[in-house]
Amino acid sequence: QVPLVESGGGSVQAGESLRLSCAASVYIFSTLCMGWFRRAPGKEREGIGFIDTRGSSTYYGDSVKGRFTISRDNAKNTVYLQMNSLKPEDTAMYYCAADFRRCDTVGAGFGYWGQGTQVTVSS
Repeated sequence: QVPLVESGGGSVQAGESLRLSCAASVYIFSTLCMGWFRRAPGKEREGIGFIDTRGSSTYYGDSVKGRFTISRDNAKNTVYLQMNSLKPEDTAMYYCAADFRRCDTVGAGFGYWGQGTQVTVSS
């Protein structure tokens, strides 16, 4: 089991920033591939990106490139999603995910998921 708890969501205006955190209650956090996903109302789940055990991050698609940054602090067992220049279309429930496998083999098939944190961006 890998308990994951997201925090940092909220309601902001377009153009503002938020930083989401995801804390993992496991001592082996540094060995986990960590990912961020989101699901907007009425839409399919969308992958944002992932960060491997060395701290190298990869982002899916173009919708968040240059605006969102994934980082991790292994000493705090926490992964972050820094979101800048937020847009109304970023409104969604945001989830972090974890997996013991290498990031380049996980895809969207992460084994462990948090409960999510809501982000609402108004224009």
